[in-house]
Amino acid sequence: MSKLSEKMNDDMLLSGFSDNTRTVYISCVRRLSKYYNRSPQNISDEEVQQYILFLLKKKNLSYSSCNCMVSALKFFYGRTLKYSMTSFYIPSAKQPQKLPVVPSRKDIKKLFSVAKNLKQQLILMLAYGAGLRASEIISLQIKNIDSEQMCIQIEQGKGGKDRYVILSPCLLSTLRNYWHAYHPSTCFFPLEDGSGHIKTDAIRYIWKQLKKRAKLKKYGGIHSLRHAFATHMLEDGVDLYTIKQLLGHTSIDTTTRYLRLTKKRLKETTSPLDLLDLPKLMSE
Repeated sequence: MSKLSEKMNDDMLLSGFSDNTRTVYISCVRRLSKYYNRSPQNISDEEVQQYILFLLKKKNLSYSSCNCMVSALKFFYGRTLKYSMTSFYIPSAKQPQKLPVVPSRKDIKKLFSVAKNLKQQLILMLAYGAGLRASEIISLQIKNIDSEQMCIQIEQGKGGKDRYVILSPCLLSTLRNYWHAYHPSTCFFPLEDGSGHIKTDAIRYIWKQLKKRAKLKKYGGIHSLRHAFATHMLEDGVDLYTIKQLLGHTSIDTTTRYLRLTKKRLKETTSPLDLLDLPKLMSE
């Protein structure tokens, strides 16, 4: 790690950024430096703006990825290099409000049916049965499982927040079977050398293989199972506040978007057209 990268990492650590965020932000600055083939210290404001435009126009970078890049560069130049933010301006791109494609219960059963081993089954259960993020799955430890209170403790989730999520009897049974099969000592998904836990890339690879075997390519990343967890719970009558707490959302506004995903409510809602006493229409 270069001195600049190390300093930026230290600045982010002091600001309470997660390991994943620090890794992503440093990667963003390195990509900028590689594009111009020189130190980011010697890249002008205008060149940074042109790079963002290049990513949007030529590389078709998504708005969410673009905004992540902007945040990383603003932090680097503003905090690490202490440049004046008044002379350095990159507007964040407005992200289109698109609804995620949520797997149906039928398709989730398909995914479980093609899981080849306990590890793949457990990953699916943690994502769909407890609403965990990929980063929370890989860092899950044995001590986090409370079988007496039937809950799972999530330590330092997104935003550095602790929370508790539900532990279903089905998931608990699978966790026990998994422990007897693999005998993990600390975390459930350790590296082969025991130096830590697996990376999120490993989870994403397993997810892609499961989608391929189940012939369900229309869904996005494994995060779609977290969306399904929230949507299906809402359809089953669980209140928004409870779902908000389980997902670890800071604002209830983030949770209310699942109201737009519940097709069951749409099906059960009567159109005002059907309440009109219209005369029978003749077909052509």
